[in-house]
Amino acid sequence: MSLDVRHFKPEEISVKTVDNHIVVEGKHEEREDDNSFISRHFVRRYALPDNCNIQEAVSTLTADGVLTVKAPPKAIESKEQVIEIQQIAPPATSTEEDKKEK
Repeated sequence: MSLDVRHFKPEEISVKTVDNHIVVEGKHEEREDDNSFISRHFVRRYALPDNCNIQEAVSTLTADGVLTVKAPPKAIESKEQVIEIQQIAPPATSTEEDKKEK
């Protein structure tokens, strides 16, 4: 996910994981802006797909104020299992001697 946070300094932004969500918060106290005062605050909560590895999530912030958060997919566990082949003795075949006895 990417988010425009150019109105915030890096120290005014937090990115954290809560359960299976990424929570991004930005807040700066009231400050003068031209002839008025302004304060900003936002919270964004993004649900992650089940196949994301939330423990390996990373965030980057570009010089122009774009915050990007990425969570790689979980490693796919191989569900392959080798099944042993059990060989069964071949059925007894009748020999020429067996045929003669009958």
